[in-house]
Amino acid sequence: MIITTISELRNYLKAQRAKNKTVGLVPTMGFLHEGHLSLIRCANAENDVVVVSDFVNPTQFGPNEDYETYPRDIERDAKLAVAAGGDVVFYPSVTEMYPEGSATFVEVEGNITRVLCGASRPTHFKGVTTVVNMLFNIVKPDKAYFGQKDAQQAAVLMKMVRDTHQNIELVVCPIVREEDGLAMSSRNTYLNDEERKQATILNQALAEGEKAFLAGETAVEKLVSIIADKIKEMPLAEIDYVDIYDFPSLTEIKKIERQALAAVAVKFGKTRLIDNRILREE
Repeated sequence: MIITTISELRNYLKAQRAKNKTVGLVPTMGFLHEGHLSLIRCANAENDVVVVSDFVNPTQFGPNEDYETYPRDIERDAKLAVAAGGDVVFYPSVTEMYPEGSATFVEVEGNITRVLCGASRPTHFKGVTTVVNMLFNIVKPDKAYFGQKDAQQAAVLMKMVRDTHQNIELVVCPIVREEDGLAMSSRNTYLNDEERKQATILNQALAEGEKAFLAGETAVEKLVSIIADKIKEMPLAEIDYVDIYDFPSLTEIKKIERQALAAVAVKFGKTRLIDNRILREE
């Protein structure tokens, strides 16, 4: 079932809650792939009703980014979402979410939004937190589901929920990968054959960094060098960042003494891909 208006969705959920049903939310920008479907299946296993939002949010795209060309296919998405256990696909228009005159934003400040993707996309997380806060207010879910591939996003949203005292449990699910290790992403469709082949280096490089860490290397500078050097083996790889931070605070560290996030962003042609590993003692 596709619902396009906030009022209709609220009425639907009001009726479900009258039956004491729990609600799970899976926020997406559509063009669903197995990564999204894994979140929907997880939400279905833990809730009575699952809402999948399908909204390409303009405020999280910067100038000259791919908002206009971002892949969209609502009919395909709806079929996949329902097959995976979604009950409702919320597919609002931009004007439904941002009525004329909208001028209110939710922003998490500090290092957590300035590093990694925040460094090269300074307005991105302001758009993310604003739209997710909207969805939380509209759906009022018991649980909301996000993928670890967007680990910084998950950390930012956890802080937003904590700081604003929202009674929502955030569930972060593992990265889903293609058979050759590339993290699933809607943007993978932009890659040509050679770019797609070389992009597998991201997972390989992170695996080498993790291997070195588990073998006893804890110096961040050394681990970053190991990961970056591996990525540079591919001639088409243009590194945006290779960094390691404490997780989930994303504070700077020189040595890993507890859980940390190793994260990369690399362009292949015009396509920017991200990937990461949580580094912790086994």
